[in-house]
Amino acid sequence: MQSATEVARRLSDQAEAVCRYYLPNGRRQGRYWLIGDVTDTPGRSLYVRLTGQRAGKWTDAATGEHGDLIDLIALNRRLDFRGALDEARSFLRLPIAPPLPARREPPTPTGSPEAARRLFAASLAIKGSLAEAYLRQRGIVLKTDHCALRFHPRCYYRGPSGRETWPALIAAVTDLDGNITGAHRTWLDPSGCGKAPVDQPRRAMARLAGNAVRFGIACDVLTAAEGIETTLALKTIMPSMPMIAALSAAHLAALILPPSLRRLYVARDNDEAGRLALARLRGRAAVSGIDVRALEPQAEDFNADLLTLGADRLRKCIAGQLAEDDVRRFLPSQDGPA
Repeated sequence: MQSATEVARRLSDQAEAVCRYYLPNGRRQGRYWLIGDVTDTPGRSLYVRLTGQRAGKWTDAATGEHGDLIDLIALNRRLDFRGALDEARSFLRLPIAPPLPARREPPTPTGSPEAARRLFAASLAIKGSLAEAYLRQRGIVLKTDHCALRFHPRCYYRGPSGRETWPALIAAVTDLDGNITGAHRTWLDPSGCGKAPVDQPRRAMARLAGNAVRFGIACDVLTAAEGIETTLALKTIMPSMPMIAALSAAHLAALILPPSLRRLYVARDNDEAGRLALARLRGRAAVSGIDVRALEPQAEDFNADLLTLGADRLRKCIAGQLAEDDVRRFLPSQDGPA
């Protein structure tokens, strides 16, 4: 049975055939296959290298996602890693791996980074899920499958009456190197009507301090916010802006910032905790020479602004708070959805 490395190598040898099969709405331009995203949306932001030593490597410039052709197949077909390997072997007409014998996973400490990693690995792609429908109710339309977000149909919730299961939006908390250190869960009502009717429909677990839920790869400019929905509301109007969700005002103030950063926008909530987080983060960033600028909502947060103002009016409000060069770079007048 061919290893994952061997399967990836064989796929890269047939990179153009893979693209024509899984991304038929794209087209070849020079050494690259161009398409809108991994789900085959027409466009040009995702490019796959077709030749040379890096054949098969792809990057989505709009989201910062990247990987090899096994990763692309996994996202395109909404499969876990084993399923994507079997799909790739089928494409290459190689033998399919036999089912693994059932085995009991060793227990992991509750609330540990390893438990967070297992929860995220056990979750499904968000595309077409109840979690995507929930975000749409919040005015957030995802342009592509953000790799930090997944959906779990039966996520455990421990409440006063014991352990229950509810569907949940799962977000990976990562460090600057992309390692999963924690997870955030938003439990959802199975009817599609908002959050689950539990005491605490949002909870985070494991190692959060300094880390964040990341949307795109930050280099010189970054926007940081407290909540996931606040972050995604801004991602709706600025899809190419790298953003992170710290998950609380306290964690926003304690963020570990990329060493290459030169400008940081802090999309604080409109309350005292948000103002204090901004002040603390500004003081820390000043030591590193980072230009920190506040993004201030009109309502309690930017998701509320998106729902009340709409995307066009929110875009105009944000344009007045960005540096002029960042308006041209991240806020074109006809930006699509997140």
